[in-house]
Amino acid sequence: MTMNITTKPVEYMDGDTKCIGYLAWDESFADPKPCVMIGHDWSGRNGFAEDKAIQMAAQGYVGFAIDVYGEGKNGTTPEENAALMGPFKDDRKMLLKRLMAAYDAAQGFEQVDGRSIAMMGFCFGGLCALDLARSGIALKAAISFHGLFDGNDLPAQKIKASVLALHGWDDPLAPPASVTALGKELTKAGCDWQIHAYGQTSHAFTVEAANDPANGMQYNEASNRRAWAVTLDLLDEKFRLHGTAQGLLV
Repeated sequence: MTMNITTKPVEYMDGDTKCIGYLAWDESFADPKPCVMIGHDWSGRNGFAEDKAIQMAAQGYVGFAIDVYGEGKNGTTPEENAALMGPFKDDRKMLLKRLMAAYDAAQGFEQVDGRSIAMMGFCFGGLCALDLARSGIALKAAISFHGLFDGNDLPAQKIKASVLALHGWDDPLAPPASVTALGKELTKAGCDWQIHAYGQTSHAFTVEAANDPANGMQYNEASNRRAWAVTLDLLDEKFRLHGTAQGLLV
């Protein structure tokens, strides 16, 4: 099958803050398609997130790499990354407002069916995907890759999204107690959820450049492959009826 994947930067606003996202879609099909938002790691909207958007376009969806920090900001050192992420991790109301701006932008793209939106995120982006689901909006799926599981102090809502957390058991940023706490939280929220924990697997296991075992960050080819397979399976489950009369009822 011939594909004609197009990419472009897209601007959207959160109040007075301009955010610069990255959109990828296959021009071969003119009808609006399901959209998968991509939440970036602590460094900002980078090439890794853009590549994931392109991979979503290759699956027949619209990939939308969002910009949480605004103005397309990126950190280049751990110190810069922490300075960018810290304010949003500390103020989850501000973070949710920024995520909702991206969600609203996704609904407005001509390439997107605004009733069929999911989100995946990596590291900090995993926390973002979970927080967007926690808001109770009509997200089809929220997928966290080696994400942070910390709950927030916002009013609890019934989670409508199907939640998939893909986790390295040896991840120092999400120890076993936090995995159990997330499962209890999602059960209380009444949602459809899965947590896949991969043994002998650290933080950042999907990032090929990750090679810092002393600090618990290491690429793992097998865990990455398995996590991606179940991700595509869930997205197919949520979107396979898109464009059909039955799909409107799901």
